[in-house]
Order: sequence, then structure tokens, then C-alpha cells
Amino acid sequence: MKILFAIQGTGNGHLSRARDIYPELQKYGSVDVLISGIQADVAFPFPVKYKFHGMSFIFGSKGGVDLWKTTKTIRLLRLIRDIRSLPVAEYDLVINDFEPVASWACKLKGIPCIALSHQSAVIDKNAPRPKESDWFGKLVLNHYAPHTAAYGFHFKQYSPNIHTPVIRRQIRDIEPSDEGHYTVYLPAYDDNTMIAHLSKFETVQWQVFSKHNKEAFTFRNISIQPIENDAFIRSMASSTGVLCGAGFEGPAEALYLGKKLLVIPMVAQYEQHCNAAGLEGLGVPVIKQLSKKYYDDIHRWILSTERVKVNFPDNTAAAVEQLMSEQVGVKSMQAVFS
Repeated sequence: MKILFAIQGTGNGHLSRARDIYPELQKYGSVDVLISGIQADVAFPFPVKYKFHGMSFIFGSKGGVDLWKTTKTIRLLRLIRDIRSLPVAEYDLVINDFEPVASWACKLKGIPCIALSHQSAVIDKNAPRPKESDWFGKLVLNHYAPHTAAYGFHFKQYSPNIHTPVIRRQIRDIEPSDEGHYTVYLPAYDDNTMIAHLSKFETVQWQVFSKHNKEAFTFRNISIQPIENDAFIRSMASSTGVLCGAGFEGPAEALYLGKKLLVIPMVAQYEQHCNAAGLEGLGVPVIKQLSKKYYDDIHRWILSTERVKVNFPDNTAAAVEQLMSEQVGVKSMQAVFS
């Protein structure tokens, strides 16, 4: 069987998850990889056949998406050309992790496209929602990468086709410890903004991984370094707690490692507010923004010893097997010959 695995390249979570999904897909046939997007910092260690500009959201500096920079990066004619030229008809199966080029190519050519993503779980009718509605956010989630069937990952199994998070092998294999620092990943805030606020908590050692800087430096009790996968994992695994955005993979990994967690959803980013609602349901504290208004909340979190306990078993193979069994009625080659 010939499989196209299309991956969103904006942000790091999709590629991190794909590292573990790709070997599982290989058990069912030959796999070609497509990646679109321009905002990832994590390398993909397997061959990539198609690399497209795609349509990416650019992180801002004050807690949200930079709409102006996002608009400037859109190459509409190139996107249309890539969608039309992608030979999706050559594949027996197209599996998509919130990637627009392959999704729309399938839609235009009447070819099934199977979603295997966190976003498909977020829009499930049983998944958590924030109190505030966001019609534009819902529109993006439902139409950015259309699909004909959906399987997903979320913090809990809200529906039969939703699985708990894919925790990458690097995280599962590392031994957690507590060296007293706090790991920070807030890509929607620039370095100056984070320094202005985090420096107010003088007794805390902050290890910040920055989307906005390529040079490591230290300011008082804050060390700032560019994002590097292994360094981030080591910092998080040895931290007392993790302060991060309300993405999916980052919070899931912090919870898996047994870390205190505080999340700040990006401004006007509906998916992250849905994630925040799910995390609040687990008992994770959430604040709306990094600002003076929430200093008391941050201080209480620093003093707290509470940690949310989760059970995230290694179910990547089971998720892929469910998709394959229900969509094409096949078992892995390993299962066939075992």
C-alpha cells in the first residue's frame, strides 16, 4: 500500500508527534512524507518527499498571532498551484495532520483524506469548549484542512476515535528529576516581554526557550536560549514546573513527566482556548495572559506542590491500527505474519 503522510509544519507539536507515527505507518506500506509550513524548530528525521510553503500562522510578541506578518507570508498563488499539482491520486491512502495542501488537493479531486491530528479531536462534539465562543476560530478548525474521516489525540478519550496524547519516545525514555528551575516556552511572547514579567519573581530560576532569539544569554535569574529539541527536553525533565502556552504536545509531555504546569493560551487562538478548557478540567491552572494582573496566580502556582496525575499509555500503534482497520480494512505487515 502506498501512503501519503501530510504534516503541518507550523509549530513543533505536529512534527514531534509525527516522529512516532511515521514508523507505525511503515508497518502498513511505503510512506511518502509531505510537510508544509514555515514556523517549526524541530527537525523531522525521516525522508521528506514534498516540502511546501503552505499557510502558516506567525507567532507575535505580545501573546497572540501576528496577523500582519501572517498575511505577508501567505503565497496564495503558490498555494493554489501546490494544491492542484500534488498527485494525491497516486496514493492508496492519504493521512493528514492538519496540513492544508494535501487536504484541499484531496477535496478538489474527490479523494478520501483521513485526519490523524489533535485538531480533529478538538472539533469532536464531545471535546471541551471554552465559555467564550469564537466563530472565526471554529471556521478555521473546521475548514483549514478538510477531511472525510477523523481520528485524533486529546488529553482524555472523549470519543471512541480519540486517543490520549502521543508521548514521543525521547520523553518516555528520560528519567524525570527536580533541579529547582522552571522551564518556559511561550512562543507568542518576545524576550523583552518575558523578561519584564518573569524577573519580578526573583527567587525563581527561569529557563526560557525563545522563538525570537538565536543567541543564548542570561538576565538576572532568567536564562534565555534558542529552541533546541534535546536541550528543551533535558530542561523540562529536570524542572520543578513548566510554564507554557496551551498547545497540546508541550502540556501533555509536562504532565506525563509529573511536572507542575501553568498554561497561558494564545490570544484569539480558539484551539488553544479549547485546550485550556480541557486542561482546566484535569485540574491544571490557566491564566489569560502574561501580565501584572496575574502575578498573584503565578506566585500561588510557584508555591504550590500540587501536580496533576495523568495516564498516557503508549497507544500510537493502537491509534494507527484503528485507522487502518476501519478505513481500509488492513492489518500491519507485522500482524499479518505474526
